[in-house]
Amino acid sequence: ATLRLSEKFILLLILSAFITLCFGAFFFLPDSSKHKRFDLGLEDVLIPHIDSPKEGKHASGQVVIHGQGAHDEHRHSEARGGPDLEEEESLRDKIRADHERALQEAKEKLRKSREELQAEIQTEKNKVAEDLKKKDSGPKPLPPVPMPRVVGVSDGEPPEPDVKEKRDKIREMMKHAWDSYRQYGWGHNELKPLAKKGHSTNIFGNSQLGATIVDALDTLYIMGLHEEFKDGQEWIEQNLDFGVNAEVSVFEVNIRFIGGLLAAYYLSGQEVFKMKAVQLAEKLLPAFNTPTGIPWAIVNLKSGVGRNWGWASAGSSILAEFGTLHMEFVHLTYLTGNPAYYQKVMHIRKLLAKMDRPNGLYPNYLNPRTGRWGQHHTSVGGLGDSFYEYLLKAWLMSDKTDTEARKTYDEAMEAIERHLIRKSNGGLTFIGEWKNGHLERKMGHLACFAGGMFALGADGSPDDKAGHYLQLGAEIAHTCHESYDRTVLKLGPEAFKFDSGLEAVAVRQNEKYYILRPEVIETYWYMWRFTHDPKYRQWGWEAAQAIDKYCRVSGGFSGVKDVYSSSPTYDDVQQSFFLAETLKYLYLLFSSDDLMPFESWVFNTEAHPLPVLHLGNITLPGSEP
Repeated sequence: ATLRLSEKFILLLILSAFITLCFGAFFFLPDSSKHKRFDLGLEDVLIPHIDSPKEGKHASGQVVIHGQGAHDEHRHSEARGGPDLEEEESLRDKIRADHERALQEAKEKLRKSREELQAEIQTEKNKVAEDLKKKDSGPKPLPPVPMPRVVGVSDGEPPEPDVKEKRDKIREMMKHAWDSYRQYGWGHNELKPLAKKGHSTNIFGNSQLGATIVDALDTLYIMGLHEEFKDGQEWIEQNLDFGVNAEVSVFEVNIRFIGGLLAAYYLSGQEVFKMKAVQLAEKLLPAFNTPTGIPWAIVNLKSGVGRNWGWASAGSSILAEFGTLHMEFVHLTYLTGNPAYYQKVMHIRKLLAKMDRPNGLYPNYLNPRTGRWGQHHTSVGGLGDSFYEYLLKAWLMSDKTDTEARKTYDEAMEAIERHLIRKSNGGLTFIGEWKNGHLERKMGHLACFAGGMFALGADGSPDDKAGHYLQLGAEIAHTCHESYDRTVLKLGPEAFKFDSGLEAVAVRQNEKYYILRPEVIETYWYMWRFTHDPKYRQWGWEAAQAIDKYCRVSGGFSGVKDVYSSSPTYDDVQQSFFLAETLKYLYLLFSSDDLMPFESWVFNTEAHPLPVLHLGNITLPGSEP
């Protein structure tokens, strides 16, 4: 209950009386009392501090109100000799000035309206309650959990000298990208390599969260660039703060930051990465406060207020965004013992399982208020892609015990193959997009990851279809290589068509750009691991050389606006995923298979490796037995 005006007046009178008493008490205190602090406790009363407007909170005569029974507390050292009259006089003057100021403040308070006073009191009560809560809750130590067995986190040197040479070149490219960011964009989210300054996009809000540092850490570690890794770790320890007033993408922050921090923790064993991942995860949880439990796309890290992208169909959340949380959230529950993370992603899965799916396909849009699908648009490229990837990887990460995830993946792939996958007149297998009842014969660069996904999911396919899915992966890899090979720069466009005589070629100007994306190289790496066909290394090397030739500038690496132009213009952005994914996949492609073996590691959609959790004897809190 708020205090009435008369009560406020009485309290202020009591307060000034106390100050007067203190004034008298000073005559009896020893000479060292200039360092004194008074804590005057008034039972269950909360009154704003009395501050000097110029000096801030001053030590002598500071009034601090506690809420626990009256007590005076004097902190002073032993008296060191007779009283110093000058010093006493100056202390008397100071107390007198404080007294005057207190009375002046009291008068000003009484001039305020009842509403203003009530608002001030309420604000102060909230502040004190918040402070007490913070003091009580502090950062809780995380429960000790066994560290999963980490295997093959470094080295992987290939036996062939020419392959080693290529791998060394990739490491040199990583060093150029990192050193440029270190010099020109340090602490910013990304780098503008031509302007040689920091860069950020709306997915990270308006804050400097060092996205490139967090995203690049595990690549640095795997490549043995330990000095650079240490620099990144120091920045994170000293500067990475999630208490900022910034609206961020829940999906992007999860895959880049939480994924990056967890991977850095598992690779290096440094506790700071685990603590930061958990602090950030807590900031994302309010995004799930929707009528359906389907999270908002965007959340304010400070206030916890969520909303969806303005461009998304009828206020919907996006399948690839709310469907790409499972891997990181299972690890968060494993590391913290807090079932909330696991429960939230399992709730999403259960809700989707109950819904009707047109043609067995998952539309890209779902309204978090009504629980209904938005427009019937299905894609294995942007807006849909990583939802399917995470179904498969949930099964792999659970040491193949999460059979529900595998079954859901298999059913989704069957529908995708039936309705979206076609062969062009020229014999190229592509994945189209389903839009309002018809198939658009266009494939996005993002969809090129699916070749690797089909290969990764081949083992364990139903009805002896392992060979079929490995073949399908190889066909997608071939199509995506063609999209690169049919350009002037030998770098793939953002999207490419398969109609009116044109195949694997971008038609519209706004689809001819390449922004250092990793998906095609990702598929080459998975196909290499499963087949060891030398063409995948050859294709990867072509892409690496093209990136080095056309995207490298003195201040880092930049995307290009037209891959069909022999004199391309730059977009002047070094994406954080270039360091997290593109260069990591290239490095792994030219490493031996004992570096990050698939039996022990599953890569999240931002190429951050998370260990397989052998949960045979462990039940995650909140999971059903």
